[in-house]
Amino acid sequence: MTLVHLAASAGYTTPPLWRILTKSGYFLGLSGAIGATVTHATTVRPALRTPGNVRGDVDALRRRTALYLAWAGVVLLVSGYFQLAGRVARAGKGMPFGEALAPGNIGDFLSAPAAKGAWVAQGTLYVVQNALVVLASAALIALFLPRVRRHLDALALTALPLSLAVTLVAAIPATAPKDADKVFDLIFDQVHIVSGTVWIGGLAGLAALATTRGLLSESAGALWADLWRRFSLVALVCVGAVLTSGLWLSWKHVGGIGQLWTTGYGFFLLVKIALVLAMVAAGGVNQFWLMPRIARARRADATASLTHLTLRHFPRVVWAEVALGMAVLAVIPFLSGSARSEAGSPQPVTSGSVIAVGAALVLTLAASLYITVRTSDALARRENLAVA
Repeated sequence: MTLVHLAASAGYTTPPLWRILTKSGYFLGLSGAIGATVTHATTVRPALRTPGNVRGDVDALRRRTALYLAWAGVVLLVSGYFQLAGRVARAGKGMPFGEALAPGNIGDFLSAPAAKGAWVAQGTLYVVQNALVVLASAALIALFLPRVRRHLDALALTALPLSLAVTLVAAIPATAPKDADKVFDLIFDQVHIVSGTVWIGGLAGLAALATTRGLLSESAGALWADLWRRFSLVALVCVGAVLTSGLWLSWKHVGGIGQLWTTGYGFFLLVKIALVLAMVAAGGVNQFWLMPRIARARRADATASLTHLTLRHFPRVVWAEVALGMAVLAVIPFLSGSARSEAGSPQPVTSGSVIAVGAALVLTLAASLYITVRTSDALARRENLAVA
């Protein structure tokens, strides 16, 4: 019996096509807006401000960044609307997705009174969330206007907290969480979403910027070496956050290794884990193989080699990571329910021993990431000594 048959036998229900498209699209929109703005703030903006860059290179990258951010705003706005319609379609007894797109039905959903015991109406939270979607999108879409692009940094830094608030506000519960487990679930879920969108969205944004190589000078390799170095640190933090939060969420939803191939949720989680690990492996290629070679070329002042590594070789690996990241977003809608529920396993209860084990795993992961950075730096220094 195949894995799919095993998943089907566990009572797993495949989500409808509109649900798959709206949820994947929503996370694509978040990845574009959050990932691009965070990457601009932590990587692109400081690298472009470094003294010694060719003015033409800086201007070309700023124009491409503004255009990318503007399109990210469009995707966020459209995906946010369809995500809201999807919520309407799933609310109450449900309705066809086509009817849920009607403004009248959306208005009724948003104006519904608060449920008994709720501190606020759920619709009110969604009103705030979608107002943030509009504001963040407007700040980014304004960058289509050439005269506005001179304010690129200000608009990107304005859209960054607004984009983050889009997902954070949606996670606010209308009723008080029943116990500490529910609070941990909310926190780790948002850590997972934010770190994942920064990672995937940042990779996609830099890969898109790398297509400007035909507009750049021969010395642009040094600038791009700085860009990749800065984002590598951001990506490492994101990897650590994704893996840490993923461990918690997996433990809450999967009761045993066997449930990864005997339940529908487990099967798609296994696919997602494989894709994420492939992204980590691709990032390892960059960190342990390409970054030291970039350092060597920079030390030797090998302009042609540096440009080839940073604007041709490195982006190819990054595009592979982006493709894997898009596959992860496509799998997310299939992760509905939990493997524990499908298998009839009891829900886990957080205890002191569980927290202690989790803390040990987090410390181990943090240590491994620190070792990764130190090892990459050591390899770079060895390359430099070989040149000297």
